[in-house]
Amino acid sequence: MKSKTVKYTTGEIGRLRVVKDFLPPPDQLVLRDDNVKVTLSLSRRSVTFFKREARKRRVPYQRMIRALVDEYAVRQRGSR
Repeated sequence: MKSKTVKYTTGEIGRLRVVKDFLPPPDQLVLRDDNVKVTLSLSRRSVTFFKREARKRRVPYQRMIRALVDEYAVRQRGSR
């Protein structure tokens, strides 16, 4: 399959209109959760599992564990 070649020209491109900026400011792009640090002992087997799975997905393993606990809490809250 042959791709079409686009030819660009100089000069005006036609009627333009200004679009209102609808993007949020940078401080609203990354929302931070209200996290609480805890000390938790997990089995070596569980930590090894999460480290391996997190490495495959290129995310921190702690984030993966936190997401699991958060999802559990949401589902338990909804079932009551």
